[in-house]
Amino acid sequence: MTEEMTVETAPKAIKDLYNKGFVALERNNIDFAIELFAVVVEKEPYFHQARKYLRVAQIKKSKGKKGNTFTSIAGMPAIMKINSLIKAEKPIDALREAEKLLRNDPLNMKYNMAFVKAAVAADMPDLAVQNLELLSDYYPEDIEFINMMGQLYQSLGRTSSAKQCFEKLCELCPNDPDVLKALKDSIAIESIHKGKWEETGSFRNKMKDTKEAEKLEKENKAVKTDLDADFLIADTIAKIQAEPGNINYYRALSRLYVQKLMFDEAIASLVKAIELSPGDPELENALTIVKLQKFDSDIEELRKAGDMTAVEAKTFERLQFEFDDLQDRVKRYPNDFKLRYDWGVMLFNNEYHNEAIQQFQLAQRNPKCRIQALYYLAMCFKAKGQYDMAVQQLEKASSELYIMDASKKDAIYELGILHELMGNKTKAMEYFKQIYQVDISYKDISQKIESAYK
Repeated sequence: MTEEMTVETAPKAIKDLYNKGFVALERNNIDFAIELFAVVVEKEPYFHQARKYLRVAQIKKSKGKKGNTFTSIAGMPAIMKINSLIKAEKPIDALREAEKLLRNDPLNMKYNMAFVKAAVAADMPDLAVQNLELLSDYYPEDIEFINMMGQLYQSLGRTSSAKQCFEKLCELCPNDPDVLKALKDSIAIESIHKGKWEETGSFRNKMKDTKEAEKLEKENKAVKTDLDADFLIADTIAKIQAEPGNINYYRALSRLYVQKLMFDEAIASLVKAIELSPGDPELENALTIVKLQKFDSDIEELRKAGDMTAVEAKTFERLQFEFDDLQDRVKRYPNDFKLRYDWGVMLFNNEYHNEAIQQFQLAQRNPKCRIQALYYLAMCFKAKGQYDMAVQQLEKASSELYIMDASKKDAIYELGILHELMGNKTKAMEYFKQIYQVDISYKDISQKIESAYK
């Protein structure tokens, strides 16, 4: 591994630039700090601490905003150049090219992956880890990102950190045998790194690892038997007794109770987690989901018993709960735009169109909800007879969809319907034909096209 330069070992001129950059960063003079740190890492690529603060300043300037698809595409030629430099065994030059990309978009995943590859090629895996650790809050559930961190930690002998990464991957990909194997390997490697044991101690640890592996296999079965669930519930309760403040155990216990249709116990487990971590929107969302599952289970039991009056009453109770719960959470978390979207859908389905419009206008700020928010916004305008404004929203949604998937077909179909309603049949047919050419079975599209030709 290449030796890292530190503040103590840096030449005086470089140290002075670094110190000035640090002062500029402390005073929130971000642009000046970036300029100074950029000069330092250009001259001294192995000065990792300077590169760390350069990235901190860049992320601060970006205000935590991730690049979009267009910026990723624009950087493709540079990424190709980086890969070529790595193949030509010029990793330092590759690092410099990657640094240029990150200057404009420090949170872009593709750019950061290119940087990591260059750092590894330059025999600086610790620099690669440093870079990824700065991004960890922005990609908490990105599978490729977490896997790369785990592999890098393992290569550096940071076995405990590696195991945590693979444990997280197991939560995200519970049915992936490769992920399970990676976790088992990391557990074994961690055991080796803890040193040599006496035979008795070694035997006990092997037994512990065997039990751990058995437990992991039970956790990662696609379909768990009741016996598996009972085993895991007992194990999770034991973990809670050992670490009563760990909310992840309560969350896991709740999931196991749901599998056994023990909804009251699942709810109690999540309530306890919320008491330990009040104001956690993810936990509250999980609690809502379990309560809705309990309603669904009760309704199904009543249906099987043939008590349709009770089914109707319980169904209404479920709808009322969902409505009230969403309304309450939106008030408490006004900046959660996914909640705004869900609340908008609820309002739209209950024909509160003006109120729904306000929610969808805000929900567009969440990139994951943006397209569907535009679609529902158009449906609200359509319901109000404001067809021209509905068309504008759907055209915007369609322009941001680059493949003819279900969302794009829905948007184009409604554009056709709206033009029909406005009396422009020729324009309507242009939209319907776009769908007909790729999916003749979509809704009533074949009837519309064939009747037009007749």
